[in-house]
Amino acid sequence: MNEKMAQSPQSDSVEWRDDGVHYLRAVTDMADHCLVVTNEAIYTHKGIKLVEKGLRIDSRMYERLALYPLRYPVDWHLSTDHLVDVAELEATAREQCRTVELLQRLVRSIGDAERLLAPVRGIVLAPRIAFKLTVMREQRHELFIHSLQMSMVAIYLALQSGRTERECVPLATAALLHDLGMLYMDPAWTDASYRLTGEERKQLVAHSVTSMLMVRSADTYSQAVELAILEHHERMDGSGYPRGVQGRNISAMGQVLMLAEVIAAFFEKFPELPGQRLSLMLRMNHQRYPAPLVQIILPLLYDEIEPGMPLPPLQAEVGHSVNALAAAFQMWATLSQAFPALWQSMPDHQAAVFVDAGIGQLQKQLAEAGAHPDQQTDLWSCLRDDAQGMKELALVNREALWQLQSIVDKCLQQWPSVSRRENAVDAAVAQWCEACMQIQPDQPAQMPPVLQAP
Repeated sequence: MNEKMAQSPQSDSVEWRDDGVHYLRAVTDMADHCLVVTNEAIYTHKGIKLVEKGLRIDSRMYERLALYPLRYPVDWHLSTDHLVDVAELEATAREQCRTVELLQRLVRSIGDAERLLAPVRGIVLAPRIAFKLTVMREQRHELFIHSLQMSMVAIYLALQSGRTERECVPLATAALLHDLGMLYMDPAWTDASYRLTGEERKQLVAHSVTSMLMVRSADTYSQAVELAILEHHERMDGSGYPRGVQGRNISAMGQVLMLAEVIAAFFEKFPELPGQRLSLMLRMNHQRYPAPLVQIILPLLYDEIEPGMPLPPLQAEVGHSVNALAAAFQMWATLSQAFPALWQSMPDHQAAVFVDAGIGQLQKQLAEAGAHPDQQTDLWSCLRDDAQGMKELALVNREALWQLQSIVDKCLQQWPSVSRRENAVDAAVAQWCEACMQIQPDQPAQMPPVLQAP
């Protein structure tokens, strides 16, 4: 990926050229059930004609099109019936407001679904962008719905912040298009049990750059829209990606998108108590998200715990989670004692320094919440017969395990040398990461023996 483009969304003309095998597969597979026709011939980058003009595409074309780099992106040559248009976006969003819990909460809070829908009607869809959204709708429908729901959340946050419906149109556009880059990743990564390879982690981190470049190549959207798309995974404390910018260096639209993404994702991924889990996460990670926007959403995350919830499953989950956290912390403490001088003084061991800081911050958060594994013996005795308190403790532990996994993921993404085990410290960090990746909140934790210092 061009570094200058990734860092400066104000570059001049950009031509998006990399089709990618996964997007090409999605396009040709879509053509098996949708009419997709070449509106001009398709050539390789060396000028060899691969497909004639006026020919219908189908999945049998994949091998031929994937064999050589193309002169231009494949969808520049294609047309299809039933392109996604604004009328469809509005109709789908209206139905989502009627049936999806998260959007129902937004509508009840704001008083009228039409206020959320009005900015959607102002979205402009360039033909190439409409084609990609059509591929997303047909082949990655869950991603299409996520993008539309995130757009509605972003509109809500902006309206409640004082923006007019007209001012929300660019924000709605950026939210809708923020994940176009995910079309270029293997769909298998969305399976919760799927483990990304090192190269796939790089692609995941780069997808916001990919999305921004595709939107820019349409030559239709403002720099503010491009920048917001680029920033939707940044964090206020600088811990996000792809650029690690922080605070005021993140655009106002980018700040809305970063929070809207998290809100939509929580309600999609956690059918059980999504509001309470999200509220807990936002309060435990207050430094990562824009406080004024967080204050807008928190009142909507009401208590979802049902009376009479059975205690034994909660007690088992809490017990397993506490053991898992304690085992992860203890294994890291043992490593810290074995290698302290090495990773605190040598730049080659930045991964270990990063993990050490992340573990320290997580333990501090748990201690402040009264839920550190060292504190939970006394807490357990107080909450043994309290379903409400036990559920809250279970949620705290789930969030802590999620943050633990986030530390592992970022470590492996940012420092590939860890996976390669290039030295003793990298090997130790890799062993700890692999052990943490095996943790399940409903199973006892079993951490392997710790590597010995050289």
